[in-house]
Amino acid sequence: EARGLICLTMAPERIDQLNLPLQAPNNKAGFETAFTVSIEAAEGVTTGISAYDRAHTIRVAAKPDAKPSDLDRPGHVFPLRAKPNGVLERMGQTEGSVDLAKLAGLQPAAVICEVMNDDGTMARVSDLIGFCEKHSLNMISIKDMIEHRRRTETQVERIAETVVPTVHGDFTTFGYRDLVDGTQYVALTKGDVQRDDVIVRVHSSCVTGDVFGSKRCDCGEQLEQSLQLIQRDGGVLVYLEQEGRGIGIVEKLRAYELQDQGYDTLDANTKLGHAVDTRDYYAASQILRDLGVKSIHLLTNNPDKVTSLTKYGTVVTERLGLETKPNGTNVDYLRTKRDRLGHILSADLGAATKAGARATAGAGAH
Repeated sequence: EARGLICLTMAPERIDQLNLPLQAPNNKAGFETAFTVSIEAAEGVTTGISAYDRAHTIRVAAKPDAKPSDLDRPGHVFPLRAKPNGVLERMGQTEGSVDLAKLAGLQPAAVICEVMNDDGTMARVSDLIGFCEKHSLNMISIKDMIEHRRRTETQVERIAETVVPTVHGDFTTFGYRDLVDGTQYVALTKGDVQRDDVIVRVHSSCVTGDVFGSKRCDCGEQLEQSLQLIQRDGGVLVYLEQEGRGIGIVEKLRAYELQDQGYDTLDANTKLGHAVDTRDYYAASQILRDLGVKSIHLLTNNPDKVTSLTKYGTVVTERLGLETKPNGTNVDYLRTKRDRLGHILSADLGAATKAGARATAGAGAH
């Protein structure tokens, strides 16, 4: 069933070791698949196209001590250059196969090929499930690999520690940087947090609510409540740069425009071509681990946040609700969070109306 193009994926340092330039330095292909020049073993092959010859070329190229002179160019094997950070940097088969080889303790190289159906179409998940059953194979996804790596590897580093005096009191404040994409994070702490059942708020940034006091959402009020509670009882506030559920401040303002026309906060995002929610909480989980937090009481109305943190190894022993009083402007926004995102809200918000949706916010949906 493997009828697609047979390719040899390799880590970038191995590609450089073999001095294999990219086919197209200015790659404009849809998926930006990083093909290098094709190769052939310099010795031990005939035409180079037979299964034996291609297997031999692959073995030669994958040897730890392989040299550029071991290969001729062009040839009948197509190497692919993986991104340095693997699936954390690009969600591709190239990166997935190299990461899988590394996780297995093998050479950072793999042979990949598309599985095709009898009619020549590419096999999809439903087809591949049957394929795996037929051949007694296990199947994992790129998403599975990303979650595994984020759960077992360190992707953020602490780069600063200071004390920040605020209107709520003094907080020991830590600065973190993502090792893959450079995103910066902040954690505010009060008291001893190297213990069990620490009160924690994981807050996604909302410039309009947190800074400008927008009434279209409840983000600013949730932030203030969290800081007051943590100042009083001790705990951690992790502040993540995930504006507008991950779409950024300008796109969030564009979503506001659509909400003024009657879209709710979720439909506005999808109308602009964004996912409903692109946020991820691996960084928060790793920051809590770095701070020595053993288990947490999480301040949130969002059950998905509990699930996400738990997935990355954070022990959530209790969810603490963080409700705010509806202000009239944000009622439909809160209804949307309750009815469409599954947030746990006890306030009597009534039923959503089409007219009311004009006031729905596109903020963090925290």
